[in-house]
Amino acid sequence: MDVLARNNVNISGNLSGKTIIFSHGFGCDQNMWRFVVPAFADEYRIVLFDHVGYGGSDLASHSPERHSSLDGYARDLLEICRELDIEQAVFVGHSVAAMIGILAEIEEPERFERLVLVGPSPCYIDDGDYVGGFSRQDVEELLESLESNYLGWSGAMAPAIMGNPDRPELGEELTNSFCRTDPAIARRFARATFLSDNRGDLPRVRARALVLQCSEDVIAPRQVGEYVHRMIPRSELVLMKATGHCPNLSAPEETVDAIRSFLRS
Repeated sequence: MDVLARNNVNISGNLSGKTIIFSHGFGCDQNMWRFVVPAFADEYRIVLFDHVGYGGSDLASHSPERHSSLDGYARDLLEICRELDIEQAVFVGHSVAAMIGILAEIEEPERFERLVLVGPSPCYIDDGDYVGGFSRQDVEELLESLESNYLGWSGAMAPAIMGNPDRPELGEELTNSFCRTDPAIARRFARATFLSDNRGDLPRVRARALVLQCSEDVIAPRQVGEYVHRMIPRSELVLMKATGHCPNLSAPEETVDAIRSFLRS
């Protein structure tokens, strides 16, 4: 299948401008960027896409072999870049997509000039002095719950991931997004996400990077953002006032301001 159709690629904005690619996290789709994208449309060519298995992507293109690791999603991203002849782009990745972007940048660094990493985590499991936010048992229980009752898991986890309990409509939107996903695909992506360990890849990043860290985040706590910043050679860290794991929805203005400042620096 055509790469652009496979990943439901949509191009908008200033078609003669530098390219900025927005990549969504687990259980979401490109619609999660709708409050952020308009701020960059006048200056940048906007590329939005859905990871295979999500949103308007081609479900039949999902491969249990290829998409059982983040490397498979990074390959998808690079195929989009080749198809669109993208070089020196800005990549904005939310949550697990931040690591997908890092893997792609390491493989073909000429494609990416800057990386914006929103709530990144290279490893979710605590390991010695490293604080990932979860114990191994926590992750195993999370995956077991997801695999036994995906809809129930989504209803419980999505509001916690979103945070901002005073704005329940945000948690409801994320819950609905999770529930639209094929459970088998969600299980596979969850394992690829929560059992990944990309700490060793961080020092290999050559692009300039911005780490956006929310002040309270149950998925990627502050120590994780600080670790990512320390380990990526040319990185900046912004500690946001926003809470939760999805500032692209809960605090789009603060997210836009931080990205814009980084791109103009």
